[in-house]
Amino acid sequence: MYLRGQAVFDELCKLLDAGREPFKPKKGQTNVIMLVGLQGSGKTTTCTKLAHKYQSKGWKVGLVCADTFRAGAFDQLRQNCTKARIPYYGDYTEPNPAVVALAGVQKFTDEQFEIVIVDTSGRHSQEAALFDEMEEVRNAVNPDSVVFVLDSTIGQAAQEQAAAFKSKIDIAEVILTKLDGHARGGGALSAVAATHAPIIFLGTGEHIHELQPFEAKSFVSRLLGYGDVQALVNKISDAGLENQEELAERLQHGIFTLRDLADQFQNVGRMGSVGELMSMVCASTFCGF
Repeated sequence: MYLRGQAVFDELCKLLDAGREPFKPKKGQTNVIMLVGLQGSGKTTTCTKLAHKYQSKGWKVGLVCADTFRAGAFDQLRQNCTKARIPYYGDYTEPNPAVVALAGVQKFTDEQFEIVIVDTSGRHSQEAALFDEMEEVRNAVNPDSVVFVLDSTIGQAAQEQAAAFKSKIDIAEVILTKLDGHARGGGALSAVAATHAPIIFLGTGEHIHELQPFEAKSFVSRLLGYGDVQALVNKISDAGLENQEELAERLQHGIFTLRDLADQFQNVGRMGSVGELMSMVCASTFCGF
């Protein structure tokens, strides 16, 4: 039984290997990243998360709202960027998304920003207007990388959706969103097969820090219901729970104050919800897999 399970595990990991490396931005120049996808897939939220991820690593990042179709799109992006202290650009009066995108990219390029992320319009379905607009924006800004944002809850429809976008634009990378729900993201297999593009991040919630780097082994482990101990270790590290020598020394002397207790509650809260943490640990972990 163990060998059979290991064979399935290894084969799924191979299927998630796109065969090419993800885009790596270069220092000393402006790198343009364009996000595409259907409306409701979480593009605007993902844009802010991605910008925050790069910003936290020392990159100078700017966001451009080229979504002139959805009412309130610019307001949403502006609100997200204001909270995260990320520079942004948009235009309430210009209806042409290609014009807005080009103006925003040019502005941030002139100001020597290292990464410019362009948020594009979406539709409720794969309409011709969506693809035409997407191609216009791409031709205007000439992005270094096009990232396809995919809603993980759509299941096997992921392959058809990914293939439709791939036929119109060269998708370099994929980000899966809404993995905080009941969906385990099996559509990722279909998306990689259709686009031949690597998955780079997983959106695991609405908060700005809930964007996890994609690791095939960890993802397949959770997909099969085996939990993900490595992701749990990473969350502990990010929350700063592994470097608490001062607290450990006080505990050895029998000292533990209400302030210490409050700090520990805050640290655990930064790791995510209880449901998310429990999904990383399951009984199968103790079965030797």
